Amino acid sequence: MKILHIVPSYIPAHRYGGPIESVHSLNVGLAKAGAEVTVYTTNIDGPNDLNAPTGVPVMVDGVKVFYFKSSFPRAWFYSRDLHKALAKNSGQFDLIHITSVFLSASTLGAYYAKKFKKPYIISPRGNLMLSPLGKKNFKKSIYNWLIEKRNLRGAAAIHFTVPTEEEEYIKGKFPMKKSIVLPNIVKLEKIAENFPSGYFRKKFNISDDKKIVIYLGRLSWIKGFDTLVPAFKTVVKKHPEAILVIAGGDDGFKKTINELIGRYQLDKSVLFAGMLAGGEKIAALQDSNIFVMPSYSESFGMSVVEAMSVGKPVVVTKGVGISSYIVSAKAGIVVEKNEAELSEAIISLLENAGMGKKMGENGKILVEGEFSEDKISKKFLEEYQSIINEKK
Repeated sequence: MKILHIVPSYIPAHRYGGPIESVHSLNVGLAKAGAEVTVYTTNIDGPNDLNAPTGVPVMVDGVKVFYFKSSFPRAWFYSRDLHKALAKNSGQFDLIHITSVFLSASTLGAYYAKKFKKPYIISPRGNLMLSPLGKKNFKKSIYNWLIEKRNLRGAAAIHFTVPTEEEEYIKGKFPMKKSIVLPNIVKLEKIAENFPSGYFRKKFNISDDKKIVIYLGRLSWIKGFDTLVPAFKTVVKKHPEAILVIAGGDDGFKKTINELIGRYQLDKSVLFAGMLAGGEKIAALQDSNIFVMPSYSESFGMSVVEAMSVGKPVVVTKGVGISSYIVSAKAGIVVEKNEAELSEAIISLLENAGMGKKMGENGKILVEGEFSEDKISKKFLEEYQSIINEKK
């Protein structure tokens, strides 16, 4: 089975958050399961370009990746060379998987899939959920009605990572022939010898008596910092030993977060760790006490699952896609998006280490049972094969 995966950006462009990791993990799993996977992507990494050869195959963990040089309009993640490659090679594949909406990947991928009569799947990755769509954007609204709905209508299936994402997609009245609901694969690298326990605390000079509450993800409005910062003020009043670590790439929202921190006089209780990846990310999670994500909306919540995989109790809002998994597994605390509930949940875990430990253990069991590479990859291949057979 030959699969072409089209995605606007790819590892090591970690600034784009969880989808970068999860899409690659899926492709690695598919390759291990016997599929021939090729990735078409751009070399865009924020305002910069990745240090990767362009236009030639690069093997990344068993996956053949083509990074194509970006072109104008860069904001559309457009690449003239990627466009040419699709026009030339799309007919060579059995199925095309597109992880994108509102960008050139979905429009060009859908066009050439139709031209060569190849089935295609679109993974919106949360971008068509109600909260992000609620941010009024005239250009995106016009694009949606004129172009994106046509791309979605022609897809053999729409892939969602959790049932909530599918439910909100349907509420948005988007077209869909078939849905596939399969979660992300979570696969963390083992910590190397140069990332031992205590590495993160030592690097940032955080003493052992401090209790680390960590947020890991993009610094964006949708992540709920307007609730997290004031809630943490309440936490610090009762537990001055608590420190909030904010780790992630800046989406242009860091200035606003800093203003909130100043307003609530939390300068000495908040630490920005920057973007963390690989062993450093795992080290940060392992050295932390509680993971928190108070998002308005989250299609899945990759970093939440990563925290659970290393045995940390998590506190998330109901807007986080995998919140239902957390409730069922008793792996953390799910709250409404308000300061009182969020601060109360964090304080309860700080004051009850036994409860946190049990939740962490439950989280590890959940991740191992539901998000394993072998299980998810095989289910994806079954869905792919079914769609390919229907097209014949």
